[in-house]
Amino acid sequence: MTEDRVIIVGAGLAGSLLAIYLAKRGIKVDVFEARGDMRKETVDAGRSINLALSDRGIAALREIGMDEYMLAEAVPMYGRMIHSVAGETKLLPYSGRKGEYINSVSRAGLNIALINKAEKYPEVQFVFNDRCVELDLPSSEAVFASGRTRRADTVIAADGAGSSIRQSIEKQLPGFESTSVFLDHGYKELHIPPKDNGDFHLEKNALHIWPRHQFMMIALPNFDGSFTCTLFLDKKEIASLSTADSVTGFFQQEFPDAVPLMPTLNEDFVENPTGELGTLKCWPWNVAGKVLLLGDSAHAMVPFYGQGMNCAFEDVRVMDQLVEKHGTDWPTIYNEYARLRKPNTDAIQDMAEENFYEMRDATADPVFQRKRELETELEQSCPDYFSKYSMVTFREDLPYAVAKEKGNAQDGLLMKKCSEVGSIQQIDLDAVMAELRTNEANTR
Repeated sequence: MTEDRVIIVGAGLAGSLLAIYLAKRGIKVDVFEARGDMRKETVDAGRSINLALSDRGIAALREIGMDEYMLAEAVPMYGRMIHSVAGETKLLPYSGRKGEYINSVSRAGLNIALINKAEKYPEVQFVFNDRCVELDLPSSEAVFASGRTRRADTVIAADGAGSSIRQSIEKQLPGFESTSVFLDHGYKELHIPPKDNGDFHLEKNALHIWPRHQFMMIALPNFDGSFTCTLFLDKKEIASLSTADSVTGFFQQEFPDAVPLMPTLNEDFVENPTGELGTLKCWPWNVAGKVLLLGDSAHAMVPFYGQGMNCAFEDVRVMDQLVEKHGTDWPTIYNEYARLRKPNTDAIQDMAEENFYEMRDATADPVFQRKRELETELEQSCPDYFSKYSMVTFREDLPYAVAKEKGNAQDGLLMKKCSEVGSIQQIDLDAVMAELRTNEANTR
């Protein structure tokens, strides 16, 4: 071919962002999307799970000049607001350092902004309503539902957890490994509208959690004063809530403070689909430079660390760094990319599953709450201390795998300390930091 051309399958968050990065380097990009143009159609309700934009994702938006634009449309969240059955609330800050918080953003709003940005580049062309149904590996020819076929220097799959590209690779590549592990829990998206004057019914600068040990509900604020709520519950129990009376009764028993704020509870519960929650791992991610799996197509994860999008955006940043280093030598780029990313995506996938149980069970545990208070104190008084959550969420320079290893070691020690006291005022912060530093030095 006379010029570099890339096919991206999927115009979601990762695909649209990648198109921008490649276009900035003068690479021509055709982006194919199975769905219609979301700027012209109503976005399906019930599957959004609002996004928590944090430092890794912001870093990617900063590099394309969109960070300030998107943050202006986001709602800062400074911590988890825990709701008891009795209606009592307690705020557990995400960090003890000033300026460290996550941002609730609209998935559709961010996606539309990225598509609009990408279309400003003459190198980018979007094709909507045409699903890629197959990729022929020997020829790198993509086949679409419309009957059209297209070849390029390489094909990058950003078509999500149900990736047709990954399925094509699995059929054609001997030894390709792919596993999907689903939680017994599913999710239902629900809604708290704003007050008549547009204000928020709940504290707006928090991620709200109603932890109930075997299940939970969360709520993330929207810019318009509403909250997007998500109930995470065993799928069999979701199915058992089959009448308006059973839904109302369940919510009044478990989330009584939320029910008066949810006037469309029954309609939302019936009309919105039950979503699946799963972790997908596969290998290899690329085949001889002809195709690459990126984002959820390679490493879909459950949403409980708020890192799915942030991780995919970091994928794109790493890819761009390698294009800068190697030009369009796709085999070299893809091999190095997979070597760099696979250990880290495995780590955040594992942490996301672990955080489900933390949010559901531990956030209501007094020992865990003391541990979070202790971590906040340590972050305020010790510049070199970062909790595991802070390392994942606010340290864009720290690999996920390092955050997991270091964070798990810290968590074990701090939980032990907090189980031995009734108040963190009984804990010597200097002694704890000395022990943490000694343990870290011994594991290097």
